[in-house]
Amino acid sequence: MLVYEDNFAERHLPALELQPDYIWDDPDFVFPDDLNCVDKLLDRHIRDGNGDRIAIRTFDSVWTFRDLYEKSNQIAQVLTYDLGFVSGNRVLIRSANNPMFVACWFGILKAGGIVVATMPLLREKELTVMCDSAEISHAFCDERLLDALCDVSSEHLKKIVAFDGTGQNPSELERMMFAKPTQFKNFPTKQDSISLIGFTSGTTGKPKMTSHYHRDVLLICEAFPKYSLQPTPDDIFTGSPPLGFTFGLGGLVLFPFYFGASTFLIEKPSPELLLKAISEHKISIIFTAPTAYRVLTTLAKDFDISSLRKCVSAGETLPLKVWQDWFDATGLKIIDGIGSTEILHIFISSTEENMKPGATGLPIRGYEAKIVDPNGNEITNGEHGRLAVRGITGCKYLNAPEKQLEYVENGWNITGDIFRKDADGYFWFVTRGDDMIISSGYNISAIEVESVLLMHPEIAECAVTSAPDEERGMLVCAYIVLREPKYASPEKAKEIQDWFKNTAAPYKYPRIITFIEQLPKTETGKIQRFKLKKA
Repeated sequence: MLVYEDNFAERHLPALELQPDYIWDDPDFVFPDDLNCVDKLLDRHIRDGNGDRIAIRTFDSVWTFRDLYEKSNQIAQVLTYDLGFVSGNRVLIRSANNPMFVACWFGILKAGGIVVATMPLLREKELTVMCDSAEISHAFCDERLLDALCDVSSEHLKKIVAFDGTGQNPSELERMMFAKPTQFKNFPTKQDSISLIGFTSGTTGKPKMTSHYHRDVLLICEAFPKYSLQPTPDDIFTGSPPLGFTFGLGGLVLFPFYFGASTFLIEKPSPELLLKAISEHKISIIFTAPTAYRVLTTLAKDFDISSLRKCVSAGETLPLKVWQDWFDATGLKIIDGIGSTEILHIFISSTEENMKPGATGLPIRGYEAKIVDPNGNEITNGEHGRLAVRGITGCKYLNAPEKQLEYVENGWNITGDIFRKDADGYFWFVTRGDDMIISSGYNISAIEVESVLLMHPEIAECAVTSAPDEERGMLVCAYIVLREPKYASPEKAKEIQDWFKNTAAPYKYPRIITFIEQLPKTETGKIQRFKLKKA
């Protein structure tokens, strides 16, 4: 492993004996020791004479691979020579899905930095926790999203540089890039140099930081897309997940560029805009969540989607009815999949040929899976149990040995999901094994929502659970004990919801609030959430 000048990430990696077993069962999964993943994803297209091929489209702009290459080189120059940056520094990106986000992502890695990509909906509270936990020193931020980031109070964050995500009005970063050379010698990382840190959904208290090597970024490109998509350079990808999610990063940047294809980025990807992009720009592969497919199904008849050949769903379980309705409306089979931030991307999925509607699928190339009981023994009789996975990538929490011990057992990644495995080897989702609520493709920690609610001066106690919802999959439900119960009312519930949206990421707010006089508890004081779900 290369030791960066700033070796924070290496110092906080879990010991090798705490990491999962890795499986290398194909020569496609072998990469050279000297490896900067940007070379394979971007630079080689220039060497191969494909610089004029389109890399990124939006409704307003077109970037070739050469455009992206030169801008990312200039960003690397800015980091290296203007911002007091040293290799191994963690650099945060705050932006919606747009070309400058992608240029910053590549520029950071070219300079030898470690990327921490975030979602636009995060607020000052969550961003502060990230900056403190990962000791983030620099940030690139779309100028439209500066307010929350400028409110961050962290001794580690030294420099925030704004950029223009619209491509219309050059900001600070573009002005710094203007006179910089368009060539840059990539920092000589190794295949096991850390390239990115992804935060799991619990971003209060001590969040979990997942780390991934340069080789991991390329390994996932050899896994799911080759198994389920068979991409060609003529494919055009699009989708709704933010690039701050590893689901979105893989589906909208890594996979298309690895295969020389292009991506279509939409900052606010409503179902209508997704269909407009498919129709007008001949999109062939889409990544989105089941909640979006529900709406897309009702609107598809009004658009020409004949170019679409692959539809991928992840982020939450795909109901059979959603799959069937989409198939009936379009003749296209949705490819379901399950992945995790810890493992980086999808590890169980299907092809159109081996698909069982309703099942998540089979372990894809590069991975194997099994069902285990609480003691780690394999369950082979079709009963449900904990999902265990191992393969080419795996969990490497930074600075959290106790969490690493929870996620990795006997060399296997224990994902926190409850599954069953049928006689044909197909895996079927049952439920989450923890307090995670998956709503509209977002992972929302019930404990995190509770911790935010308890900051409200009028709330004495609260408990957060979930409720099924046809549109969103699950809804966040809060049971609240007010300090002054007489003030309980629909108006008070709305007031608390509005307060929450201004305090934390709005997508996490409780959509259902129920005021109760006391929470059900055990004799030891533990809240019995299962009783609330039955209420």
